[in-house]
Amino acid sequence: MLVSTDAIIISKLKYGDSDVILSCYTENSGIKSYLLKGVLKQRKGKFKPAYLQPLSLVHLNAVHKENRSLQKLQELKPIVHYVSLHTDISKSTVVMFLSEILQQLLKEEERNESLYMFLSTSLQWLDQQEISPNFHLLFLLRLTKYLGFYPDVTNLSGEFFNLESGKFESSKHDLYSISDNNLTLLKQLIGIKFDALNEIKVNSRQRQDFLNMILLYFELHLGGFKKPRSLQILNQIFS
Repeated sequence: MLVSTDAIIISKLKYGDSDVILSCYTENSGIKSYLLKGVLKQRKGKFKPAYLQPLSLVHLNAVHKENRSLQKLQELKPIVHYVSLHTDISKSTVVMFLSEILQQLLKEEERNESLYMFLSTSLQWLDQQEISPNFHLLFLLRLTKYLGFYPDVTNLSGEFFNLESGKFESSKHDLYSISDNNLTLLKQLIGIKFDALNEIKVNSRQRQDFLNMILLYFELHLGGFKKPRSLQILNQIFS
């Protein structure tokens, strides 16, 4: 079936000497993988390396066949020319980190328009604005809305948050009940927009503690989830 769709490049993997496997989150069909033959040795090929960077927003034409793990890509063109996402060191580190996260999470081969729009608009915002060191914290928290385990805010005044149940509670139940700085920051992030991130003041230690907490939250709700290898680099950039 011939398909024409917008997509987000999630990852690029070298395959053999000159081939590339491209993983894309498509607007129409969810996650899809494509084999690009000879792309690394072609000086003037139709798939330019600059267009294949992680989290690039592209439009592609492809042939999708059921029960095929690697689809055929016919054409790929950028729909957004990023200004700073891949050139600013802080932003490119965030891109590397989020790319690793999304590789683990995006598995479904089905349309999810709201998730696609969240990813697309968030990346464009990050490209166009001065980066906040808290961007990835809010991104991960908001991402849980589309994965089915956003915190239950029914009892938002609770003095504890249980990572396992995803609920705010009035008393500590077990080792997954968090409080203090992590609880305060979680409540600050709930419901705000990226534009308001500069209003949140935390130091690098608090930021790292919260990030470790939310990654544990992902581990508890997603089987097989692992901390990204780029976590240490990200923490160094925003230390």
